[in-house]
Amino acid sequence: MSFLSRVLDVTISPESKAARVEDQFEAVASLASSVVDPLPQAAFRRVLCQERKRSERSRKSFLLMLVQHKAPKLNAEQLALQRVVRPLGTLIRETDTLGWFESNHTVGIIFSELGDAELSAAVKRIESKALSALQSALNAAQVQALEISIYSYPRSWKDGGLTATLDPVLYPDLFDVDENQRASLLLKRLIDIVGSVFALIVLAPVFGVLAALVKVTSKGPVFFRQQRLGQFQVPFDFLKFRSMYVTTDAEIHRQYVKNFIAGRAEANAAGDQQRRVYKITNDPRVTWIGKFMRRTSLDEIPQFWNVLLGQMSLVGPRPPIGYEIEVYDIWHRRRVLEAKPGITGLWQVHGRSRTTFDDMVRLDLRYSRMCSPISDLKILLRTPRAVFSGDGAF
Repeated sequence: MSFLSRVLDVTISPESKAARVEDQFEAVASLASSVVDPLPQAAFRRVLCQERKRSERSRKSFLLMLVQHKAPKLNAEQLALQRVVRPLGTLIRETDTLGWFESNHTVGIIFSELGDAELSAAVKRIESKALSALQSALNAAQVQALEISIYSYPRSWKDGGLTATLDPVLYPDLFDVDENQRASLLLKRLIDIVGSVFALIVLAPVFGVLAALVKVTSKGPVFFRQQRLGQFQVPFDFLKFRSMYVTTDAEIHRQYVKNFIAGRAEANAAGDQQRRVYKITNDPRVTWIGKFMRRTSLDEIPQFWNVLLGQMSLVGPRPPIGYEIEVYDIWHRRRVLEAKPGITGLWQVHGRSRTTFDDMVRLDLRYSRMCSPISDLKILLRTPRAVFSGDGAF
């Protein structure tokens, strides 16, 4: 009998906890007194996404078990899967959810509220009970034709769960794109192409002047290239006008960013009104023309090329550096998953460096929820005022 059991980040449970795990799942063994109606695909996937977000905040793991046929979808196999629902219903508790992960093809159960049970022990217990339940309702050939997959989320709290490849099974909301969303994304891409081409043409004289000033005021290349992470953490070469001396060490920024993300960075006073900003001010690594470009955001002009290539968008979260991701909390990661990075965004028009990192992430997540061509247009229209005011820019 062949079963596929995929378990993400489970550690072998200590012997001392085996009895406690056994007790916790003992109630699952009793047969359900009534038939459990599985949730339809759309509703089940919504519950899965909500459970994933709840887990990110509560730091409590959950398990997802999927049961499907190994063979292609055939009517006879779909009928057999209908018979799988009832025995699987005997496994769930009041806090668990049974439904169709894929209609008439894949049955899913979300096991939440695992308490302090070790995941490895919980997985073995659930898989064992699932097998027993299926064997009691199906013949050997039917059970042989099934495939069981078990996933845990999040992968790890130690490293923030950020080193794993994104699994579409646990993120159906990012891959289930309906016709309206597809049309909106297509229009957004069209706006990005037209807008970036227009900006590169109109700003060509400014581009040339700044390039010359960067070149004659300090040694080094005109452009600063840095590997950033785009949507789904796909790396790309990020372009800016160079605003620093080439011999500078990135360790200053690395340490500040880590403290800033962790909430340990202190706000600095800036300007005559002593406003507080969360950014390095009076950075000795920055050239005089670099200070001007940063203040006016003119150093960002080369990123219109990134937009034209499809690596960025005109509007979206700012793309992070690799060492930023290393210290992200698990819920911070959503800002690089739910939207393509952009040149401007809600953060840029709502305070920029005057906000904490958590507030910046909340703005990015808010944008991903409301993202539409209309919302992008509103942000683009508000961006010039934020740029010329220089509020929060250093």
